[in-house]
Amino acid sequence: MEIPLLSDIVIILGLAVVVILLFQRFRFPTILGFLATGVIAGPHGLSLINATHDIEILAEIGVILLLFIIGMEFSLRSLALIKRTVLLGGTTQVLATIGLVWLVMLLLDFSNAEGIFMGFLVALSSTAIVLKLLQDKGDINAPQGRVVLGILIFQDIIVVPMMLLTPLMAGGSEDVGTALLLMALKGAFVIIFVLISARYLVPMLLYAVAKTKSKELFILSVVVICFAVAWLTSSLGLSLALGAFMAGLIISESEYSHQATSNILPFREIFTSFFFVSIGMLLDFSFMLQHLPIILFFTLLTFLIKGTVATLAARMLQFPLRISLLVGLSIFQVGEFAFILSKTGIEFGLLSEETYQYFLSVSLLTMGVTPFVVEYYQRIATFIGAPFSSGKEAMPFNPAPAGEHAEFPPLDDHIVIIGYGINGRNVARAARHAKIPYVIVELNAVTVKQERKLGEPIIYGDAVHPVILAHINIQRARVVVVAISDAEATRRIIASIREVSDKVHIIVRTRFVQEMEENYRIGADEVIPEEFETSIEIFTRVLNKYLMPRDEIESFTQTIRSDNYDMLRSMAGRKNSLTSTIDLELPEIEVASLRVYTNDAEIIGKPLMESGVRQRFNVTVVAIKRGSETLLNINPNTYIKQGDILYVVGKPNEVMRFNNYLKAD
Repeated sequence: MEIPLLSDIVIILGLAVVVILLFQRFRFPTILGFLATGVIAGPHGLSLINATHDIEILAEIGVILLLFIIGMEFSLRSLALIKRTVLLGGTTQVLATIGLVWLVMLLLDFSNAEGIFMGFLVALSSTAIVLKLLQDKGDINAPQGRVVLGILIFQDIIVVPMMLLTPLMAGGSEDVGTALLLMALKGAFVIIFVLISARYLVPMLLYAVAKTKSKELFILSVVVICFAVAWLTSSLGLSLALGAFMAGLIISESEYSHQATSNILPFREIFTSFFFVSIGMLLDFSFMLQHLPIILFFTLLTFLIKGTVATLAARMLQFPLRISLLVGLSIFQVGEFAFILSKTGIEFGLLSEETYQYFLSVSLLTMGVTPFVVEYYQRIATFIGAPFSSGKEAMPFNPAPAGEHAEFPPLDDHIVIIGYGINGRNVARAARHAKIPYVIVELNAVTVKQERKLGEPIIYGDAVHPVILAHINIQRARVVVVAISDAEATRRIIASIREVSDKVHIIVRTRFVQEMEENYRIGADEVIPEEFETSIEIFTRVLNKYLMPRDEIESFTQTIRSDNYDMLRSMAGRKNSLTSTIDLELPEIEVASLRVYTNDAEIIGKPLMESGVRQRFNVTVVAIKRGSETLLNINPNTYIKQGDILYVVGKPNEVMRFNNYLKAD
C-alpha cells in the first residue's frame, strides 16, 4: 500500500540533509537550511511536494512542541535573576519597535490594525538563531549575551498575548468590550487551571508514572498532557500554541521537567523542521526577484529600526554604548515566532498575500545575514561607537543614587578586579581577608548599586576605556584580574591596560584553551583556562582517592601550571617532557566507608577478634560510625552492629568483596 505523504517526507528530509550539509560547510544556521529546503521543494521552486496540506499539519505539530518546550524551560525562579532586563529591556524593545513600524505602515497607507500587527511581527527576533550563534562564540554569559537573553525571553512570552489580541484588532467581534471581557474570563480560567494542575494534578500523575520506571509510559503521559491542554485552549477559542505553552508551564513547576524536556526534544526537532520547511515553501522566489530593490530597502529599514531600538533598550539598562551596540547587532532580525503569528494575521485578514510575500522575503533575508553580522559584531560595534567613545561615554547613566559616588581612598599597590561574577567575588573576598586594597570594575549597574550599599569599592564602567582605567589608578596597581566571560572584551581590556602600564601584572581567566595564546601575545602575564583548571581539580581528587601523598599531588599540579599546561595541551601519543620528569607511584590500597546491611551472626554483635574480618576479607576496620558517634579507638574487642558505617582499608578488590558481603541479607 502506498502512502502519498511518505514520499513527500522522504523528499523533504533527504533534501534537507543535503542542503544543511552544504550550509554547515559555510557555518550557516540549521534553520536557514530548512527554510532553503522549503524554497527549493515548494510550489514556487521545483514543486517536488504534492501533499502541502499534510506538511502544514506536521508543521502545526512542530509549533505545538516548540511552544511546549519553551513553556517547560520557562521558570519564574530563573527569570527573577534577570527580571529587570526582561521587563524593562524587553518592554522597551517590543513597544518601541511596534510604534515605529506602525508609523511606517501608516505612511504607506495601511490601517491602524494592519500597522500594529506588522509591528507585532517585526518586534519578534529569532531566539533559535541568536542564542545558537552567541553560544558558539562563547558570548552567552557576556553582558551583551545576558541582555539579549532577557529580551528574547520577553519576546517569547509576549507572543502569546499578541495571538490573543490579533482577532480583536481584526474586528472579529462587534462588541469589543464583551470580547475583551470574554477573553479575560477565558484567560482567568486557563490561569487557574494551570495553577491547580501545576501544584496538584500533574505532580501526582507524573509521580505515579515515574514510580513505574517505564520510559514509554512517561513519554506517553507528557505528550498527552501537551496535546490535551492544547486541545482544551483550542476548544475555548484560544490558540493551540497558547495551550502548548501552558502545558509546558504546568510541567516546568514539577521536578520532572528536565526529564520531560529530554524526552520531547527529539520529537520537537523533527516536527519543527517541517515547520521551517513549510515557511520556506510559502516564499515566492520569483516575487522576491521581481521586487528585490523594495525588499532590500525594507530589509535595511528593519535592520535599522530593530537594531537602533535594541541598542537604546540596552542603554536604558545602563550598559555602555559598545555593549548596547552588540545587543542591537544581535537581535535585528525577524524571528520564527513571527511566522507563527503571521498565520493568525492571514486568517483574520490583517495580512494580504502581497504584504505576506514582502514580509517573508524581508524576514528570510534578515535571518540569512544574521550569522555574518554576529560573526563580526565586535568590529562593527567598535567602528560605529568610535566617534562616541571619547570622554565619559563609558558611564552614560548614573548607576547609583546621589551620595553614593564618594571617591575611594587613594589607590596604590592595589588589585584591580574587572568583572564581579563568581571568580571576581572570590578574588575580592580573598583580598579583603588578606587586607589587600582592591577596586572592582563592573558593567552591571544593578550589581554596582547593590554592592556599593554593602561597602564594596566598586565602580560602574567598561574597562576597555582609558577614562575608566585612569579613574582606578591603573598605573599604580600591582595586579589586574580580568574575570569576565566576553573573550573579545578581555583582549581589548588587556590591550588598553598595556597602553597605559607595562609593569602591572595581568592575570586573565578564560573559558577555552584556544584563547590563551592570543591573550599572552597581547600582554597578559598569566592566563588561567577554566577547561584545564577543572581537569586539574578532577585529577587531584582522583589522586586523593588513590591515596597519593599530598606533597606529591601538589608538586604534580604545580609542575603542570608552571609548564603552561603543556602536558594537557599536547596531542595524544606525543612525547611530553613533563611525563618523563614525574613518576607517580599509585599505592594499591583503598580507604572506603561501607554500611552494614547484613544480619549475619558471624560478625554482628561479635568482637572483631572473633568475627575474623581481617583474616577472612583481608581488610582492616580503622573506624566505625554508629548513629551520631564515631568510634576511633578500634581494638580486638570492638564489635559491629547492623546499620554501622565501617571505615576500612584494603586492596580495592578485597574492599569490594567485603562490601558485597555487608550488603547480603
